[in-house]
Amino acid sequence: MTRLGKSLALGFGQLFDGAVLRILLKSLAVTLVVFVGVAFLGWNLLDWALLSGGLEDDSFAGAGAVRGAVSLVLAIIGLWLVWRLVAMTVVQFFADEVVLAVERKHYPEEASMARELGFAEQARNAGRSALRALLFNLIALPIAVLLLVTGVGTFVVFWFVNALLVGRELQDMVWLRHQGSAADGPPVSKGERFLLGGAIAGLLAVPFANLLAPVLGAASATHLIHRNRRLQKAS
Repeated sequence: MTRLGKSLALGFGQLFDGAVLRILLKSLAVTLVVFVGVAFLGWNLLDWALLSGGLEDDSFAGAGAVRGAVSLVLAIIGLWLVWRLVAMTVVQFFADEVVLAVERKHYPEEASMARELGFAEQARNAGRSALRALLFNLIALPIAVLLLVTGVGTFVVFWFVNALLVGRELQDMVWLRHQGSAADGPPVSKGERFLLGGAIAGLLAVPFANLLAPVLGAASATHLIHRNRRLQKAS
């Protein structure tokens, strides 16, 4: 099994540990609350936009129902696209807890040398990641729309973009706690980072699996970085 595969397997097993499971449930609850709020706001904004565009209740028989249905469908599509943004942003606030839980069990020496991230720093990191994800996905959107006719091209474009973004986010979740403890940067190759991000980005697009993906990614990234680091020290 490759180092990445082993790290993903260890990360999945970690989901059932009491400490990580509690964080998973907590982050999931916050994510769902935020998601419902975004869904409600998005549906109402779409309904208002259609109403402002001339689709009023008295435009024709059943216009109100049509407007509501169109708003609902567009909101569902939009929310499927932004789930990754919401979920990963929320997990950024709990990343320190996930990483610490994994380190305490498997890498106690590394845990003792890590620095604690304050709320302000976590908020800045989450904000930067969210803005970066929003910007790059908006840039990719025109290309994805053009590739709708291919059937799979749209998914591939978004998957590729988010594989790059998620891989970097997961690496930073772990490495920012150890910044300054090694001069050569995080011991993860660009290929490993991309593949880890790709695996989690793929799971984020799958119903139900997307509920576990962010925490699974943080746990797996912790294993990958520290296992690679130990191998480097041993060589």
